[in-house]
Amino acid sequence: MDDAPAVFRAKQSGFLPDILGLDWIELRHGFARGRFDVGKQHLAPNGYLHAATVVALADTACGYGCMVSLPEGAAGFTTIELKTNATRGWGADRGITTLSAQIVEPSRGRAYWIAGCSTRAWVASPFQS
Repeated sequence: MDDAPAVFRAKQSGFLPDILGLDWIELRHGFARGRFDVGKQHLAPNGYLHAATVVALADTACGYGCMVSLPEGAAGFTTIELKTNATRGWGADRGITTLSAQIVEPSRGRAYWIAGCSTRAWVASPFQS
């Protein structure tokens, strides 16, 4: 689906991904890349990027990647486990945050995804772009 980013932007209208300003660069079978411009709504009161914002981006990217990767006739999916690791806090000065998600172990009933984030100033991603 070549127009998948536009389709998913429209589908998320009024929902959490839209409220957080998540945008989609690339969505295709087994891969998703999204982004957002860091704003006050993404920060914790201490001025650092709220981890829940990054988790929302990661979960949404993996979910949208699942949706475009579902086999014909599949009814849907759900996130049953999500784990995050952070090595440092991100301040408001980081600008744009980008995340790539890739399927690493597809199987008949499950799919395992890995996601990595980067900001304008720092990269912590297993994917190089």
